[in-house]
Amino acid sequence: MKDANSVAIHNGTFLGLDHSPGEAEALIIPVPWDVTTSYRAGTVHGPESVIEASYQLDLYSPYLKRLWERKIATLPLPLEWKNRSQSLRKLSAKYIEFLEQGGSVEESREMIRILDEVNSACRELSGGVHARVSESLERDQHPLLLGGDHSVSLGSIRACAEKFNGLSIFHVDAHADLREAYEGFEESHASIMFNAMASDKIAKLVQVGLRDVCQEEVNFIQGDSRIESFFDWDLQARLHSGETWRETCQEIVRELGRWVYVSFDIDGLDPKLCPHTGTPVPGGLEFAQAVSLLQEVVRSGRVIVGADLVEVAPSATTTNDWDGNVGARVLMQLLIAILQTNERMGE
Repeated sequence: MKDANSVAIHNGTFLGLDHSPGEAEALIIPVPWDVTTSYRAGTVHGPESVIEASYQLDLYSPYLKRLWERKIATLPLPLEWKNRSQSLRKLSAKYIEFLEQGGSVEESREMIRILDEVNSACRELSGGVHARVSESLERDQHPLLLGGDHSVSLGSIRACAEKFNGLSIFHVDAHADLREAYEGFEESHASIMFNAMASDKIAKLVQVGLRDVCQEEVNFIQGDSRIESFFDWDLQARLHSGETWRETCQEIVRELGRWVYVSFDIDGLDPKLCPHTGTPVPGGLEFAQAVSLLQEVVRSGRVIVGADLVEVAPSATTTNDWDGNVGARVLMQLLIAILQTNERMGE
């Protein structure tokens, strides 16, 4: 049993908690991947950044007693995925630059080849994530994915939706991610929710913090009754008019069904908390607001069956990384919320 008051052992696991994956009730699955990132790369290093920062977190929580005694495991960082991502990123960056210069993909054999290679690799990645999450669910574990860019979530969402038919996705993000095959990438980080909503097993998509969307995405939201989007400008207007954040949270959570998958893009927070994320946008949630929102899900009696934290990107110039620090604290709050709802699984 870990001494919660001692120095954390840097053992490659989140918070230094080292239960074996086979016995875990919550399983953290690192996915270092950012092949389709369109603005700036770096989220491939997110899992390492978050895990490294987690060693300096204190483990007391007002929401969950004796967190350090819970059976929490972290899978080893899959270096084969990281290495492949970094190799493919060079190709995708060349492809994206070609598009930005006005090039026509259909007229370039090289660009067609790159696009096919990237799309094939992303499908393979999704399949690998799906298999790992499905295995954890078969063991009655709660999967918590640690990305990587937002595209890594697709396999996890699909696996959870297969086990929990009628799943609700609770999506915190600055972006709607409802673009179809953005830039030609079928499983782009900007297309994750478009792809997820192709499944009839998804009953609801509830989005919070959106503030950078295109007309295509707005049309998609308006045309699908399963989607409820809470735009940041509306949330801020309600707060400015005197509505309490608790009241707002209650309205948001009412839109969710019983089974909930939380997909948390770090850029849903104010970018002062995640300045190096791939696509930062002014505005967004404060950390305390995000915690309150998660706790409202817990209070409501809903069950969080899986989750992910994505788009954390460390600074390339700082050793004590702020983005990793905040990311570790968000991941800890997701973990706590999952464990709080754990006993409801059998009800």
